[in-house]
Amino acid sequence: MLSLSPPITLITCPPKTTTNPTHASRSQSRRLPSQPMIIIKRGTTVAGSIPNADKAEGRASIDEDLLEVELTQTELRKEMIPKHVAVIMDGNGRWAKMRGLPLSEGHTAGMQSLKTMVKMCLRWEIKVLTIFMFSTDNWIRPKLEVEFLFSLLERIINSETEAIMREQIKISMIGDSSKLPKSLQRMISSVEESTKNHSKLQLIAAINYGGKYDVVQACKSVAKKVQDGSLHLEDIDENIIEKELETKCTEFPNPDLLIRTSGELRVSNFMLWQLAYAELFFNQKLWPDFGKDEFVEALSFFQKRQRRYGGRH
Repeated sequence: MLSLSPPITLITCPPKTTTNPTHASRSQSRRLPSQPMIIIKRGTTVAGSIPNADKAEGRASIDEDLLEVELTQTELRKEMIPKHVAVIMDGNGRWAKMRGLPLSEGHTAGMQSLKTMVKMCLRWEIKVLTIFMFSTDNWIRPKLEVEFLFSLLERIINSETEAIMREQIKISMIGDSSKLPKSLQRMISSVEESTKNHSKLQLIAAINYGGKYDVVQACKSVAKKVQDGSLHLEDIDENIIEKELETKCTEFPNPDLLIRTSGELRVSNFMLWQLAYAELFFNQKLWPDFGKDEFVEALSFFQKRQRRYGGRH
């Protein structure tokens, strides 16, 4: 089970009076030359007893206190939390190989990292989390691996349904589902329908998805409308195209932050249109080793960026 703790109200952390951007964390991962230095504070232990800690009515305040400490330690600010985070979960295979384990163990371990990220998104009130689970380019992988990935996904959906409903997570899928196993198609359709009115966090699973595929299917849809006479050629603009992309399923279709693990520095045909102005964060950790500290580092990186969208700050 996800065993997610209830979503917690964030406490706005007052901005620091002084910062020194010239010092970087020793654990900072590889970054592009244009990336700013990042300040990460870690390792602080919260000690001491808290009155009534064992009472149900006291748990929320305890969690809020701990969250306030977390925000202070990491210098995260509520008003600067990204609304949409996208993740390329890379490195499961290498993680398993380094440990002499079968590939399936790497994918299974990767699901635990996903659960941790979902918990953090709920805690910090991120609105949308999009995960790249299976690319249109992944069909060239060994058949046994592909079949295991789909069966693992079915098991995860089945085992986490209760937590998904309890935490009010909305599940959406983007990609060409027609090539997926029928049982998986039915399961996805069912969970999408049963969670369509949830609003705490929208979890978008990109399965058999590719950025090029997305743009092509959008163009076909627009062309059909022109052919049917419901749309004039001269009316086609960026907004028209965006309304036909797979991410039309969400209020926030364009990620603010893209995270890719395993040290690879590319987007690998993922959300090519939607990532036009996303901040890109690359981390050396293999996906199963990507945890809370690494996610905080990514959010800290995002909050230090200046997002000008072609203009001047």
